[in-house]
Amino acid sequence: MSEDFNVQDYLADGIEYILKDALRTVYKNPKESLFLLKFTKNAKKATKTRQKYYENGKNIPAFLIASITSSCNLHCTGCYSRANESCSDSQPQNQLSDNQWEDIFRQAKEIGISFIVLAGGEPMIRRDVIIKASNYQEILFPIFTNGTLINMDYLKLFNKNRNLVPVLSIEGDEEITDSRRGKGVYTQLISAMNMMKKNNIIFGASLTFTKGNMSSLVSDEFIVKLHDFGCKVVFFIEYVPVNEETVSMAPDENERELMFSEINRLRKHYSDMIFLSFPGDEKTSGGCLAAGRGFFHINSHGGAEPCPASPYSDINVSDTSLLEALDSKLFRSLRDGGILFDDHEGGCVLFEHRDEVEKLLE
Repeated sequence: MSEDFNVQDYLADGIEYILKDALRTVYKNPKESLFLLKFTKNAKKATKTRQKYYENGKNIPAFLIASITSSCNLHCTGCYSRANESCSDSQPQNQLSDNQWEDIFRQAKEIGISFIVLAGGEPMIRRDVIIKASNYQEILFPIFTNGTLINMDYLKLFNKNRNLVPVLSIEGDEEITDSRRGKGVYTQLISAMNMMKKNNIIFGASLTFTKGNMSSLVSDEFIVKLHDFGCKVVFFIEYVPVNEETVSMAPDENERELMFSEINRLRKHYSDMIFLSFPGDEKTSGGCLAAGRGFFHINSHGGAEPCPASPYSDINVSDTSLLEALDSKLFRSLRDGGILFDDHEGGCVLFEHRDEVEKLLE
């Protein structure tokens, strides 16, 4: 890592770039444009708040990932949440209440966190938490959903509260999507996109990049289809193995490099869409951004974890504050010990060094 690299500057510049692109992509949508103008102003205030903490020796990330439920209505192949036993068909136990999540959102606002990804399980099962999130207009809440629970009630909520942005998980064409997510899911996703288009709701798409599906994900036919439905931001998420049995699903280095090249092509060709890559875009950040460098994860029970793909925790936010969680022994050890900046074979350094992360807990 370069000695003059500054995570805070990197994130501030990145957020400004994303917001400028977002404003440019929705200029024909007055309601969305008005929200983004207000959010841009709030995001600049949040950046100044994080900078003050940074000057006092505390790095506050701009992003938080919140897994608000352990329940899901699908059984997707290779799901890390089910493999990590953070998602199951059992009745949820000891999950944070909507009021507890609201307190987390309040704390996040106070310390300058601008983006909170709502995940699960399937986050739209927790409508109570999403309603709480809608009250924090200073924070943008991308909701990473399988899209099967979107209905008119949710569309009304999204239309009224533009800080709630559904991000639909789709694997490419119908055959590939249904093979991983279940028969009929692709049709439900297309139906949800149609409803959002008719109701002028901005949404995003989350594309899991696995071995063998790249040609489908980056094809102009597929991207144009998303574009025409009104999709404005596309997240390319590199598949992270959850155990030795799923390592074969992960792309190799040549496939990664080809994917990054294709993403750059898409960025140049589709000027009214935003394309983000994870963890690919971390290459410009001087290392993995987990454990509070750029983001961290809170599971459905309140455990503060480095990343959803690294489900290890030594502190719970129901017993402490977000500030104290960010300063946990595990997070400090990961940030200061060099693991986040180490070379690794796969896309996820924490997965490659999972044995070392487990030793830190011991």
